Amino acid sequence: MAQENYIGRRKTSTARLYIKNGSESSFIVNGKPIEEYFNTKARLNIAIMPLTVTGIEESYDIKVTVRGGGVTGQAGAVSLALARALDELNEDVHSVLKEHGLLTRDDRMVERKKYGQPKARKKFQFSKR
Repeated sequence: MAQENYIGRRKTSTARLYIKNGSESSFIVNGKPIEEYFNTKARLNIAIMPLTVTGIEESYDIKVTVRGGGVTGQAGAVSLALARALDELNEDVHSVLKEHGLLTRDDRMVERKKYGQPKARKKFQFSKR
């Protein structure tokens, strides 16, 4: 099987995932092992959720390049890219991934700042008198 390329996005983060059948079952993110890159358990769980939900823990060599945003957004981007990859490689897992909402792109973005206000929703103090 040739090395496939899948894209996942979350907020302003973009993950490009390359997956192939492999014996070592490695998971590299930006040149580091995934446990080292996503150093908190919560972010690591978000990133590898498609693997744990489907039960396909090994048998793939995965390399991910992530750019932009913060670490939590990057974990979400990796999760979406991985879910898309597993969905295309194995049609049997589609219903499980769909059931857990892993194939849906999270479209929530930062709300823009409006003029005449200090932030997106905060207003300057109002004085009646």
